Formats: sequence, structure tokens, C-alpha cells
Amino acid sequence: MTVTDPNNAAPQMRLGLAKRGYSGVILHLDAEEGSSSLPAVELESRLIELGFVAGARVEVLHEGIIGRDPIAIRIENVTVAVRRREAMAVVVV
Repeated sequence: MTVTDPNNAAPQMRLGLAKRGYSGVILHLDAEEGSSSLPAVELESRLIELGFVAGARVEVLHEGIIGRDPIAIRIENVTVAVRRREAMAVVVV
């Protein structure tokens, strides 16, 4: 799902849809749209603790073999692994 913000010419997308090699910047979290088994508040809290904050630079480094899940993401200078369904709560540009 790619969304274009009328105030911003760059297309937005969910980090969970990104392929290996993608790099961008986090715009905001939208945990209500994620398909995680966690409640939205807990998912958002965990993502923030991992460094998923607005303005942080992200890069998808690796995808799992089966179903491309989980994905390894570099957030600034830290590398973490998350499930794609949880990465769907991260909106990037």
C-alpha cells in the first residue's frame, strides 16, 4: 500500500512492504493498522523502544528465507529483526 500525502511529494509506504535494500526515513507509527497479535498500544511502545521514531533513517538489510519473514532493519546505527506484520505499523518515506 503506497499513499501520497498531498503536503509531501514523496510517496509513503509501510515498512512491512519494503524489500531488501530499501532505505528511507520514518514518518510516524500507525499501530492501529498493523496486523500484530499485540494490542496497538503495546506494539507502538515496543517499536519505540527498538528505535522506530519519527525522523530515524531505516534500511532493510535482510529478509528471512520462508515468506521473507522476519526482516533485519538498520535503524540509524542499530540493527534489529522484526516480523513484517509488526513492521506494517511503521510508515516510511
